[in-house]
Amino acid sequence: MECNYNHEKFMKAAMAQAKKGAEIGEVPIGCVIVRDGKIIARGYNKRKKDKNTLSHAELIAINKACKKTGDWRLEDCVLYVTLEPCQMCAGAIVQARIPLVVIGCKNEKAGCAGSILNLFKVDKFNHQVDTIEGVLEEECSFMLTDFFKGLRKRLKNET
Repeated sequence: MECNYNHEKFMKAAMAQAKKGAEIGEVPIGCVIVRDGKIIARGYNKRKKDKNTLSHAELIAINKACKKTGDWRLEDCVLYVTLEPCQMCAGAIVQARIPLVVIGCKNEKAGCAGSILNLFKVDKFNHQVDTIEGVLEEECSFMLTDFFKGLRKRLKNET
């Protein structure tokens, strides 16, 4: 997909969502979905808050974008996410027909846009997804490592 968006601008918006998650004790992953140069949906992890496995940033944003557009197909949208999507989110992105995903940092433990496997490029699926990786990578990565460093410290102090 040809895309002339300011990727850093929209990744910063995704990072702002991730920070909202961190403020409530969630793993800081944020997502925004852009259509015609405007953010139409935002999401951040809410698994602990919702007590729901499905409450990932990407799924929350996709759900909002579908409601906003009135369609399950998001063929003219770009998804920005601070961390490479997991298998569940990558599958939802393929199903939503999103043509481009812009990723902050890789997810070596669960990433399904190339780290462990690449669900975006399975040629037997009827839709493939293009990616741009490494947008504000250091900042996105730092948010996660800083969060987990703090979490380990808190857990150590509790014992």
